[in-house]
Amino acid sequence: MPDLTRRNFLKASAVAGAAITLGKIAAGPAPGAETPEAGPPPPSWTDKPMRWAQLTLVENDPGTFDAQFWLDYFRRTHSDAACLSAGGCVAYYPTQIPFHHRSAWLGGRDVFGELVDGCRKLGMVVIARTDPHATYDDVKAAHPDWIAVGADGQPRRHWASPEMWVTCGLGPYNFEFMTEVKKEIMSRYRVDGIFINRWDGAGMCYCEHCRANFRAASGLDLPRADNPGDPARRAYVLWRQERLFGLWRLWDGEVRRINPDSCVIPNTGGGAASSLDMRRIGELAPTLMADRQSRRGMMAPWANGKNGKEYRAAMGAKPIVGIFSVGLDETYRWKDAVQSPEETRLWVADGLANGMRPWFTKFGGSINDPRWLRPVEEIYAWCHGAERYLRNERPLARVAIVYSQQTAWFYSPERGAPAGVEDAELGWYQALIEARIPFEMVHDRLLDAGHLAPFRTLILPNIAALSDAQCDQLRQFVARGGGLVATSETSLCDEWGALRKDFGLADLFGATWRGRTEGPMHNAYLRLEHDSAPAHPLLRGLEDAPRIIHGVWRVEVAANAPHPPPLLTLIPSYPDLPMEKVYARQPRTNIPQVILSDPPAAGRVAYFPWDIDRTYWDVLAVDHGRLLRNAVAWATNEDPPVTVSGPGLLDVTLWRQRDSLTVHLVNLTNPMMLKGPVRELLPVGEQRVRVRMPGGLRARSVRLLVAGTTPQFRQAGEWLDATVPPFAAHEVVAIDV
Repeated sequence: MPDLTRRNFLKASAVAGAAITLGKIAAGPAPGAETPEAGPPPPSWTDKPMRWAQLTLVENDPGTFDAQFWLDYFRRTHSDAACLSAGGCVAYYPTQIPFHHRSAWLGGRDVFGELVDGCRKLGMVVIARTDPHATYDDVKAAHPDWIAVGADGQPRRHWASPEMWVTCGLGPYNFEFMTEVKKEIMSRYRVDGIFINRWDGAGMCYCEHCRANFRAASGLDLPRADNPGDPARRAYVLWRQERLFGLWRLWDGEVRRINPDSCVIPNTGGGAASSLDMRRIGELAPTLMADRQSRRGMMAPWANGKNGKEYRAAMGAKPIVGIFSVGLDETYRWKDAVQSPEETRLWVADGLANGMRPWFTKFGGSINDPRWLRPVEEIYAWCHGAERYLRNERPLARVAIVYSQQTAWFYSPERGAPAGVEDAELGWYQALIEARIPFEMVHDRLLDAGHLAPFRTLILPNIAALSDAQCDQLRQFVARGGGLVATSETSLCDEWGALRKDFGLADLFGATWRGRTEGPMHNAYLRLEHDSAPAHPLLRGLEDAPRIIHGVWRVEVAANAPHPPPLLTLIPSYPDLPMEKVYARQPRTNIPQVILSDPPAAGRVAYFPWDIDRTYWDVLAVDHGRLLRNAVAWATNEDPPVTVSGPGLLDVTLWRQRDSLTVHLVNLTNPMMLKGPVRELLPVGEQRVRVRMPGGLRARSVRLLVAGTTPQFRQAGEWLDATVPPFAAHEVVAIDV
């Protein structure tokens, strides 16, 4: 078994006030300063597939489904890679491993082997899917310690299939039994890789192995509450990661010993809410699949592209695949449903625009509702025709949002402010989409000069937990001329969520914390001080507004250096009832609600000591969106690499390929933009696209890849102008250079 060492237990426990006995877990440097963890060399095939197909079999499929139908469909869709169900909960091949449950409908067939052979004849990359999260009575009887245990001390029945038991993801079921399953699959079929689904456990487990292993590593008992300030909870976050990264390395090493040109691909990762460190994931994974299959609840279509940006922040130029479901993905789990074709087209388009390679997933080998087949076939046919323009080398955005897993894991404000970290990030995302500003995302543990080199401006949406080393990296970025826009309690805590006496970035903000966060505020406002700086870019579009609404949570600060007169000042809350009492008690104060710094030899910094971004996501006030847009434009202080003028709401991205540039325009103009599914695609009007051609490049030709037409264009110096006629979901301006 790999050595489960490293990572921060000493410092975590010291901050939490606990004495941890480390055992096998060694102390590491502070987050953001770790030595990179080099993964094994990538298999030769990982960058080849551009269109993935997944067939997740159900147990009775071997007796009912038509394997040739699926092979024909893979051919028609030009799919060049497949993920096929192999084993775990159910084995679809004649396994010889005790307790590895064969499909009751398998008989003498080898369904997995038949599909593998058929895909190989089509020239496809093939990976095997395993799922170890549930098992049966015979396993529980023989190995009760393999079963997950709840906080009540009872083994856990499966919540959806009560004839099954939930397995422990951190104990011998995975480390021993599933290791043998993966070795058997690789030995028999020499597949290109093994995709591991639901491998990391189904919630906290209190089995004998988890209790003993955690105590040996930390000296603590497993936590009983989800409190970021609890020493045991902090230690558990890190211990669980060590177990899972160790499991990943174990499985990967075993399959590579059998087939050196293979790998294990865990279904893991995401943004700030991901439970595994995306930096380490990016170091270890040769490729990764972003498993946000479709919209649910109040989610925008750009959430698919956001996933791509989050993965790319850690993965860099490694191939990222976007899994999309042909059905709905709502809480109620209608797994045999079919999504509307318009919704599917828009969801996939935003993934493509943000650098993801599509992967359709179908649950069950029988076709209960065929309406999804043609839309996916049409999408894949277009992707096949446009393939060389989808092989991106790098994005050309100059703005980036920082996302912070350590803030999500350890930040627990004791001052009353809401603890959620993603709403501020979502507010910025929506604002930048509306402003048509191309942007990327940056992981907070990758703030070194190399990772930040492409960017002119960084956005810090209430990134409360930052180490001293990370603060220094941000100072260096500003010293090199980079712009910074920060909000709320950014840098008010160290990397473990422990409250500082002042902001770690107080010198950049030009502000000192006064020890209090006010909120939730009702009926508070911002006075726009037009007289202090006439026609300042921050107030563009607000020239006729004497005041606008404030946010909900305000950090009390004092300026720590001389500043120009503030552009936004506080009008404190006043009663909203009875109506006779609705008047400002203090219509004017001197309290700044944005602090701008523009040093002569460094980048510009804008700090909003309130939750403008979180409030924007909550209420979508137009004035807040204008302030966010203007703050980024002011801090960036250069022409954007692409501008798109015209009606509608568009997600705009700009990419460089080997011999071309592409501008993706995704039309989000739809009444179902924030609550799907989309009923119909409503064409957006004509758009004027203006692109800066980097490095003196000259355009040889311009094509519209969706319309299949050649527009007129004009290049004057470094700028190219083209007109895009109305389009429904997606258009790509492809510039051959």
